[in-house]
Amino acid sequence: MLPSSSPTSPPSASTSLLLALTCFALVACAGDDSATTQPTEGYGGVTSETATTTSATTSTTASSSTTDGTGSSETDTTTTGPTTTDLTTTTDATDSDSDSDSDSETGPMPVEPTVLLPKQGLLPEELAVIVNTDDPLSTAIADYYMEARGILAENRIELSFPTGKTLSPELFAPLKATVDDALGPEIQALALTWTTPYRVGCMSVTSAFALGFDDKYCSTPCNPTSPSGLYNADVTLPYTEAGIRLAMNIAATTEEAAKALIDRGIASDDTFPTGDGFLVRTTDQARSVRWPEFISTVDAWDHEGGLDLSYIDNSEGMGSNVVADTDNILFYFTGLANVGEIATNTYIPGAVADHLTSYGGQIPDSGQMSIIKWLEAGATASYGTVVEPCNYPQKFPDTTVLLPNYFRGQTIIEAYWKSVAWPGEGIFVGEPLARPWGASTVEWDPDDMSLTITTTLLDPAKTYQLSASDSEDGPWTPVLEGITISEHMQTEIVFGPTESPYYRLESL
Repeated sequence: MLPSSSPTSPPSASTSLLLALTCFALVACAGDDSATTQPTEGYGGVTSETATTTSATTSTTASSSTTDGTGSSETDTTTTGPTTTDLTTTTDATDSDSDSDSDSETGPMPVEPTVLLPKQGLLPEELAVIVNTDDPLSTAIADYYMEARGILAENRIELSFPTGKTLSPELFAPLKATVDDALGPEIQALALTWTTPYRVGCMSVTSAFALGFDDKYCSTPCNPTSPSGLYNADVTLPYTEAGIRLAMNIAATTEEAAKALIDRGIASDDTFPTGDGFLVRTTDQARSVRWPEFISTVDAWDHEGGLDLSYIDNSEGMGSNVVADTDNILFYFTGLANVGEIATNTYIPGAVADHLTSYGGQIPDSGQMSIIKWLEAGATASYGTVVEPCNYPQKFPDTTVLLPNYFRGQTIIEAYWKSVAWPGEGIFVGEPLARPWGASTVEWDPDDMSLTITTTLLDPAKTYQLSASDSEDGPWTPVLEGITISEHMQTEIVFGPTESPYYRLESL
């Protein structure tokens, strides 16, 4: 049962979620991908107050690298074909001795600069793995996951507790204290390597570990609960900046299923997927209250270089409530107690799927469809509630928030947590570090000393600038200002010629 919430009981924030959802305005431009190490369809030239637009075709040997936002990484040399530069900023680099022998082959070779980018997502060293030593499957999952993701041995915390469906708050308290005491300030998130218990009292186990057990996060049935404070928050280090270590269960009923889930998450990294998304309004009116968000989400990404999303309205029952026999699914969001035929579809690595209903978060079994069924069908992450939540949209993922954060290079654990305003009753499951849009590509052309950054990290709501310095520690001087995009897209930023050893892309 999922009773409808009273329209007058939530605070004003709930009304805005239902009736006036905020979305991002998005546009894309096309560009050439011949010199990159990742797919580059839909590149857009940035707009800049100081940039001049040119069109130049060159054939060069370019040095390229990928970075996760912490600096430049290993560099490889790639021979490129003709390349059209959409937007280039040039500086005067005249030299009174330009015709002298200093320009001969015996002159100094140009030096490739180091480029620092904004942090885009959590790293393996920022994740702790929590193990229940009373559960052999938990131990096996932790062993495999830590090796697969290269997680440090000191980031493993072993606990011992009953494997039933629910932990009492009294049993949970010392477990939470042990985890908190064992972890250093660099740990930003937790991977819980078990399927049961999925509850702590009236809270989900992921929310209890992240927020601490408190009745304010679970007021059932049919009442608002306290927010996490992370909804659409502009934080890159959730524990450092907000005091919350995000948590997600790597949930599975067999070791083979757990390994397949982990492998899908890893396989999704840096793939820039082009799969299809389906946002379905069904004949179940109580469970389809997210339909305004669905419409806003599809409209926001309907542009060149955007995501391929479809809004399906079957509220009148003239079609089907389910998506079946469909390949290449990247997103599937709906509202039903049981979603049929999900196993007839194929889901690409990094796929996210969930259904709004009361007890989807009861794993691995539920009187309704358990969200673990999405993982078994091939999704990489899902979400559901563990107790009766009523159908407040704030207690379920907001797709207008989830998709932009995921697209800008955040891990699924970050994007999912930020999409739920009131997550106390909801459990997050999947492979926490899956990051399909994680990498940015940095290229430097030694012939014209031009720098090209290709990325999805730009937020249309922000303005960026490229700054230069003689030292990684600064001081920094802006060299390309007023960098903006109108819509989410994979973006190409070009600057040259480079004259400094360090450059940094930063938001203002």
